[in-house]
Amino acid sequence: MKNPNSQNSQAKIIIPDIAVIGAGISGLVCAQRLRPAGYSVVVVEKSRGMGGRVATCRLQGSCADHGACYVQPKGELLSKFVDLLQSCQILEVWTGAVEEFSVSEGISQSTNRSPCYIAPAGMSAIAKFMTPGLDISLTQRVININLTPENTWLLTLETNAQLTAKAIVVEIRAPQAEDLLAPLGKGLLGAGFLDSLHSVKFNTCISILDTQPLPNWKALTFHDHANLAWIGFDSNKHIQAEEPYFTVQSSVSLAQQQIETQELQSVGNYILQKAAENLAIPWLKNPECMQVHRWRCAFPHTTLDVTCLSAKTPLHLVSCGDWCGGNLVGGAMVSGLAAAVEIDRQLRNLLPENIDFLEKFV
Repeated sequence: MKNPNSQNSQAKIIIPDIAVIGAGISGLVCAQRLRPAGYSVVVVEKSRGMGGRVATCRLQGSCADHGACYVQPKGELLSKFVDLLQSCQILEVWTGAVEEFSVSEGISQSTNRSPCYIAPAGMSAIAKFMTPGLDISLTQRVININLTPENTWLLTLETNAQLTAKAIVVEIRAPQAEDLLAPLGKGLLGAGFLDSLHSVKFNTCISILDTQPLPNWKALTFHDHANLAWIGFDSNKHIQAEEPYFTVQSSVSLAQQQIETQELQSVGNYILQKAAENLAIPWLKNPECMQVHRWRCAFPHTTLDVTCLSAKTPLHLVSCGDWCGGNLVGGAMVSGLAAAVEIDRQLRNLLPENIDFLEKFV
């Protein structure tokens, strides 16, 4: 991590203008939007990778998407972004629609015939595309935020390192942001700020990666199942896959019951057993290799009607994410841009007007 505050005792201490907490899509968009104005920006991310739910892991010599499995362009900004990623050969069309499964009728054609785009190198390639020129520190969890006597923010990391910044953009999930910011109190942040964070609710999810072949359909959505939400032939998306494998996502109700269990592998086996029974594919319940992931904040189901959330504090603090004014990748991008504009307004109003955010990547 390039710590702007770790200078030798005789050097001038440089405090970055803005610290972005979280390297999800919103945080990356915000940081890149601020760079043309000349702000010094540091992005701090708790995980080993970037992109938040646009997540990819290694499995059997290949990659697997255990977060967002595909992108469906909705809205002008995301549509233009998908076009750009296609032209750069990062995204390609996977299927014209995800099929549907119901307990009463089985598999049927989807009524939503909207193209689904995937990244052959893994969905995390979307986030990597957005990182050039950014100062990003991975595996750096922020555990505490305080004020300094100089009226700047002091961020304490899990490693006991500290970072000082003039302004903060908090891009993490709303429940996590509430836990991190609540010690500052409503007196400093404004009565409505913490209440707004608290009002955002997320669905939980458990995802399973399993190495087994699948039938000729690429993906199914379960609309009325007590245990299952989605299944996709994941290795079909990645040309370098050495073994066939798929991704299964649990229903919200099952995840809510099991999200804190210590026996997560047994939950994964139970979900695969239900998939095998419902799809009449016995071998689904006997994986050669399996990884199980828990997503405590998978998809926002109660969102705010604003594109970003600004604290009513003398210092500068804005929060953003796909839980602000939207959902999924498109909503995250819109919220990140809004956060950049808001933090710039609070600081020095240096952002160029009417700039096309995506032109910098062309």
